[in-house]
Amino acid sequence: CSPQAGLAVLLKAERLFHSSYHSQAVHIRPVCRRPHWFAQLPCGGLTDASCLAVSWELRQTLTVVFDFFSSGQGKKDWSLFKMFSRTLTDTCPLASQSKVYVDISPKNKEKELLEVSPPPTSVHEAIVQGEKKTYAVYDLLSPLLFNTSRSLNVQLKWKRPQDSSEMPIPTLHAQRYVGGYGLQTGQICTLIYNTHPYRAFPVILLETVPWYLRLYVHTLTIITKGKENKPS
Repeated sequence: CSPQAGLAVLLKAERLFHSSYHSQAVHIRPVCRRPHWFAQLPCGGLTDASCLAVSWELRQTLTVVFDFFSSGQGKKDWSLFKMFSRTLTDTCPLASQSKVYVDISPKNKEKELLEVSPPPTSVHEAIVQGEKKTYAVYDLLSPLLFNTSRSLNVQLKWKRPQDSSEMPIPTLHAQRYVGGYGLQTGQICTLIYNTHPYRAFPVILLETVPWYLRLYVHTLTIITKGKENKPS
């Protein structure tokens, strides 16, 4: 459908590239279409599971971060039109599923501070990093979604202004800085924090190295709670 229908309608270049952060990724992996569980060896033994026919799976992702809190005088309200200058008008006929998820998890269960409009087609609950999350789900394939209007502009509004000092700290967050100078003393320092009270998480770190910095892998050190840790 390209930019004619479906979620790709929102991909307006001048809005995406003027965001605070954007990242595009392409993932390709082999997927077994016809497994052959037991392959006979000449000596009569059995090998591990093998595959008679392999397909290739292509997955494309786009991650975009808009910072309306800093640019909007401390307001956290947002909408699809405010972010992308466009709204969703129709679903792509070729899509087997097309959904929009909005995180509406209340920070304080006694005070429901936020509301989304229009009403979602369903609500989904999941456990993410040990915390219970609630998502408003908009199913673009649902015939009821575009009944009242030919345009879907998901909006999130806060019922009352919040104190900016109450911004929640993510369970996993990181910061990075470049120190020193030149090839001898130049270094990249990455600090990764886990604020969960008891749970550990696996971390995959992808570094983008500045052109003026040359890395020597043998100098890599990983320190956790004051002790050196060996990466896998």
